[in-house]
Amino acid sequence: MSTMLEPASPASASRVPRDIDAERRVLGIMIKYPALIDSVIDRLRPDHFFEPEHRAIFSVIFDIYASGGRVSYTQVYNRLRKEGEVAAPDEALIRLTQAFASEAELEPSCDVLIEKAAKRRILFAAQEIQRMILADEIENLDECAAKAQQLIFDATSEASAEGEIKDLMTVLNKCYMRLLERREGHKPSGLPVRFPAIDVMTTGFKNGDLIILAARPSMGKTSLALNFAVNVAKPPRSTPVLIFSLEMDDVQIGDRFVMSEFFKFRRPDGSYEISSMDYATRLNDQQFAKTQSIFNELYELPIFIIDKRGMTVTDIRAKARKVKAQHPNLGLIIIDYLQLIKPPSGSNKNWALVVGDIVREIRDLAGELDLPIILLSQLNRGVESRDNKKPVMSDLRDSGNIEEFADVVMFLYREDYYYPDKARENGTEGQVEVIFAKQRKGPTGSAHLRFIKEFTRFIEETDRVEAPASRVP
Repeated sequence: MSTMLEPASPASASRVPRDIDAERRVLGIMIKYPALIDSVIDRLRPDHFFEPEHRAIFSVIFDIYASGGRVSYTQVYNRLRKEGEVAAPDEALIRLTQAFASEAELEPSCDVLIEKAAKRRILFAAQEIQRMILADEIENLDECAAKAQQLIFDATSEASAEGEIKDLMTVLNKCYMRLLERREGHKPSGLPVRFPAIDVMTTGFKNGDLIILAARPSMGKTSLALNFAVNVAKPPRSTPVLIFSLEMDDVQIGDRFVMSEFFKFRRPDGSYEISSMDYATRLNDQQFAKTQSIFNELYELPIFIIDKRGMTVTDIRAKARKVKAQHPNLGLIIIDYLQLIKPPSGSNKNWALVVGDIVREIRDLAGELDLPIILLSQLNRGVESRDNKKPVMSDLRDSGNIEEFADVVMFLYREDYYYPDKARENGTEGQVEVIFAKQRKGPTGSAHLRFIKEFTRFIEETDRVEAPASRVP
């Protein structure tokens, strides 16, 4: 017995989701009561109608409406005769105008059409997946899975536009409920990363936001992002985190997680009981016991790592959706880093436009999954040639679209990176300025941390946070 789905065949076509009577009712009411068209026209498209004749009639109604004309039986009839897509327009229109009992049937009939069309899209997506696999068009399993996910996502995300227009009372009710949740301590306004100096600036990273964390190489951006991951995943919140590493492999990341916890074993004289060299060579019994305790703490953290080079945005999107489906409370995604994301094949755009598309798609993914995404980025070399080496927006490599689509832009600056002698004199060795150059929902300004480079660990420098410089509208 064949498992192929073939809506075009007589036997299977009868099983394709559709409601011809509902289609007739909708079109009949729109023709007889054109004043009601305003209430549903933004919800309907030609593909909501399964019957080709009905699809053609709706297209005519829509064209007349969109051009500012008056929809009437005569207008629709004349257009149908002129275009010739409906064999007997007079008979077709008579059937429609006799197909309903009440104007009140318009809204519920539209709901039926939208539901049936959504089911058809899922059915046809399943067909396309089956055809693609049987035809062996894509040999690579990951690419095949990504394409299948994309087809299903596109099919399910094209549901009705219902709910796009919200009255102010509905919006304020949602705001008020969230205010009560924050007041009662049930839910903070954003995701805190447990660096108070940063959390004060951001009030937590917001769901749907794209956060750009940019710096020159070896400034510490990957280390800070991984510190964020551990802090977010630790109890009491234990928020799941997904890390895409396009440069380091999983073992390198795991070692960094372990070493970043060695700062806790600091002696009174300022030295540490376990050094990175000790960890990389051979630990004594006492050091091994302490390291085991760190492993035991980290084992329980809900952190997921995908270490694959040459990933495209499509790959990232597919894998992120899969993790989100498996872990619905996934709260943060980190991507390391932007310039290593592979552009789509066959693109003839210049690199700056390609980067812009990548950033926009990642921000869309943050909105789709309803969580913050931290996207790491390199800065261009221009900063090296200036006297003042603190990063600014124009230092973002291929910056135009990155700045436009980002909700938050954070830069890292260390004086000891550029002026080690001066930093020793000033006592600023290891001090890191976290510059908030843009915050769509908060102030700009700076926070200060200290970087323990040996352990790739950031800690609070002081409780001081610079006063906000400005607020981005």
